[in-house]
Amino acid sequence: MKFTIIAAAGAAALLGLPAHAASKPPVKDAKVWAAAEAARPAQLKLLEQVVNVDSGTGDVDGGRKVAAILAARLKALSFSIESVKAEAEGLPENTVARLAGTGKGRVLLIGHIDTVFGPGTAAKRPFRMDAERAYGPGVSDEKGGVVEGVYALQILHDLGFKDFKQIVFLIETSEERGSPGTRKLIDKLVADTDVELNLEPGDTPDVMTVWRKGSATFHIAVKGRAAHAGIAPQEGRNAASELIHQIQADDVFPKSGDGLTANLTIMQAGTRANIIPENASADINVRVRDKADLAKVQAVLEKNARTTQIPDTTVTISSEPSFPPLSDNPGTNALAAQAEAIYAGLGLKITRGGNGGASESALAAEAGVPALDGLGPAAGGFHADTEYLILGSVTPRLYLLTKLIESLGHAPPPRMK
Repeated sequence: MKFTIIAAAGAAALLGLPAHAASKPPVKDAKVWAAAEAARPAQLKLLEQVVNVDSGTGDVDGGRKVAAILAARLKALSFSIESVKAEAEGLPENTVARLAGTGKGRVLLIGHIDTVFGPGTAAKRPFRMDAERAYGPGVSDEKGGVVEGVYALQILHDLGFKDFKQIVFLIETSEERGSPGTRKLIDKLVADTDVELNLEPGDTPDVMTVWRKGSATFHIAVKGRAAHAGIAPQEGRNAASELIHQIQADDVFPKSGDGLTANLTIMQAGTRANIIPENASADINVRVRDKADLAKVQAVLEKNARTTQIPDTTVTISSEPSFPPLSDNPGTNALAAQAEAIYAGLGLKITRGGNGGASESALAAEAGVPALDGLGPAAGGFHADTEYLILGSVTPRLYLLTKLIESLGHAPPPRMK
C-alpha cells in the first residue's frame, strides 16, 4: 500500500491550523482522559444492551429498537432527533441527531447499526467479554463505534463544550448493503458539513483507515427451460449448468489482495430435485481501488454472457453499486496526522492503513469533504462468528474521537478541491 507523507506544517495548513500548532509537542488532556476512563463501565454496558438486540440489515423491528435506545441518550444531551424514512423498502428509519453550538466547525459523525447477522443470532451468542476482548453480533461492526460516538458527545456535553457550529450524528440502517436506504440523505448531510468522522472499527492492533476499496455486486441471471428430469430431460435447457459455465468463464479476477478482487458470494438454482432448472443466478462481489476497474469487470461479464454453452439459454448481467473507493488524499492524510498527534499525547501510537471494506467516508471524500475512517475501537473477525472488539482500545479511541470533534469544531478544515 502507498501513503502520501505530509510535512507537519503542511498538515496544519490543510486542517486550517496555524503553522506553529504542528510544532507543539503533543499534550494529554487530563480532563478528557479522566472522563473517558470514567465512562468505560457505562460505555460497555450500553454496548452490551445494543449488541443483544438483533438488527441485521432489513430487520425493521430490531433496527428501530436499537435506534430508540441511542436516540434517547442523544436527546438527553440536547440533540434534536429526526427519524428519516429509508429510501428503500424493507428498512428501518435512519436517525439524524443535531446540535448547534457557538463556534465555526460543522462536524458530521456517521455510524451504522445494521449488521450482517440474521434473527436469533444475539440469543445464540450474546455479548460477552474475556480479559482482552468483547464478542457478539455487531460488537465492532459497528455498534462499538456508534456507542463510542454517543459517549464522546456525552463527554463534550459534560465539559460544556460549545465551540462548534454544528454537530450532526447520522445513525444509519443499511450500510451493509451499500446504504440503499440512506444515499440521498448522506449526500444532503455531506453538503452541509466541513468534516466527516466515520465510526467503523479500526483494524488491529491500532489502525485508522485512510483508504478503502469501492464496491459493487454484479448479478448473473440465466434463463433456461424447465423439463422433467427423468422423463424428458432433453427437452430442458439447464440454467444451472449454464451458470456454472458463466462462473468458470468469469473466474479471471484476483480473489484477494490490495487491488481489484471479485468473489462469488451467492448462487441459486432450481426448485425441485426432479425438474431441470429453468432459472439460475449468482452474485459476484467486486472490490476496487480504482473506480474504472468496475467497468472492466462489467465488460468481461457482458462479453461472456454473449457466449452460452447450453443452447437456447440467455444470460443477463446487472449490477448494484455500493460505495466508490476512498482514495489516498490530502484531506484524509491531514486528519490522520492530527489523530496521530492526539494519540502521541497519550504516549501511544496509532498507524494508518486501509482495507477492502467500503464505507460512507468515500461519499464524503468524493464530494470534497475531508474524511477520516476507522475511528471506532480496534477490532477484527468482521462478518463472522469470530467478530471481536479489543477492550484495551476502548478508552484511547474514545479519547481520540472526543479530541478530534473538539479540535475540528474549533478549527474546521477547508474543503478539498
